[in-house]
Amino acid sequence: MGLILPNSAPYIGRFAPSPTGPLHLGSLYTALASYLDARRHKGRWLLRIDDLDTPRNMPGAGDEILYCLQSFGLYWDGEVDYQSDHLEQYEQAIVQLQNQHALYPCTCSRSLLANSPLIYPGYCRTNEQSAHAPHALRVKTTDVSIDFSDALQGKISQNLASEYGDFIVKRKDGIIAYQLACVVDDQRQAINQVVRACDLLDSTPKQHYLQRLLGYPSPRYMHIPLIVDREGHKLSKQTRAEAVNPNQAGPTLFLLLTLLKQNPPLNLRLAAIDSILEWAIEHWQAERLTNTQAVSGLQHN
Repeated sequence: MGLILPNSAPYIGRFAPSPTGPLHLGSLYTALASYLDARRHKGRWLLRIDDLDTPRNMPGAGDEILYCLQSFGLYWDGEVDYQSDHLEQYEQAIVQLQNQHALYPCTCSRSLLANSPLIYPGYCRTNEQSAHAPHALRVKTTDVSIDFSDALQGKISQNLASEYGDFIVKRKDGIIAYQLACVVDDQRQAINQVVRACDLLDSTPKQHYLQRLLGYPSPRYMHIPLIVDREGHKLSKQTRAEAVNPNQAGPTLFLLLTLLKQNPPLNLRLAAIDSILEWAIEHWQAERLTNTQAVSGLQHN
C-alpha cells in the first residue's frame, strides 16, 4: 500500500459527487457523514465535482448539487474543484505509469469479456496490441495482497491479480477511468481522510495500488453503510431515487442523523438547520456505524 499520512496531519476531507442528476437521499447521507466527520475533527471539507464522464453528465446538475448542499447548511471550504479543469494532470500520471511499464493497451470488447466479467483474463497482456487500434489502457496488477484498515469496516485485504485482474485506467473513448482520476484528485487536493459509501469499498485496494505505483501517500478511509430500499437495492439515480427536497431540510437532516445512528433528540426534528448541524457536529460518533454495510431508508417514504 502507499504511505500512510501521520496522525498529526491536519484533517482534509472531501465530497465528490458526479453531476449526473440532483442529489438524492443516499448521496446527501454520504455528504452529511463526510461533513460531520471533518467538522468534528476541526478539519477542512472540500467539494469536488467529478465531471470527467461527460456522456453521463446532466446539464445544470452541478449547479443543482451546489444549491442543494447550501440549502442543507453543508458549506464547503475554498473554491469548488472540477475534474475537467485538470486533464493535463491525469495525462501526466498516465505518462508516469507508462514510463514504469505498468500499462498496456487493451482492445477487448464487452462481448469478448462477457464470460469473465469479474476477473480480467489478461488477453491483451499476453498478446501485443497495436497502439493504433482503438484501445483502453490497463494497469498490470501483481500477485501481492493489498491490505488496509478501514475506520468502520476493519481490516480489508485483496489480491488484485487473482481477485480482479488488470483494471482500466483510461477508457477507449479517451476518458480517464474513476480509479486513476480519484487517486490523482485526492493527491492534488492533499486529501487525507476519505469518508464515502460502502459500495466503493472494493475500489480502495485498486486506489492503494495506484498510489503505491505513483508514489502518493494513502488517505485514511471510512466506508459508511449504504441506504437501501425495500428490495435491498442501493438508493441511486439508476434505481430512480427521488431528489431530496431543499424545502424539507430540517426533517430530512433529522432522518439522516437517525439513519447514521446518531440518535438525535426528537426536539431537533423541527429545529433550525444551524441548530441541527451544531448538535450533530458536537455529538458525531462515527463508530456507531462500525461493521454495518447497509441501512434501510424506508422511513423516508
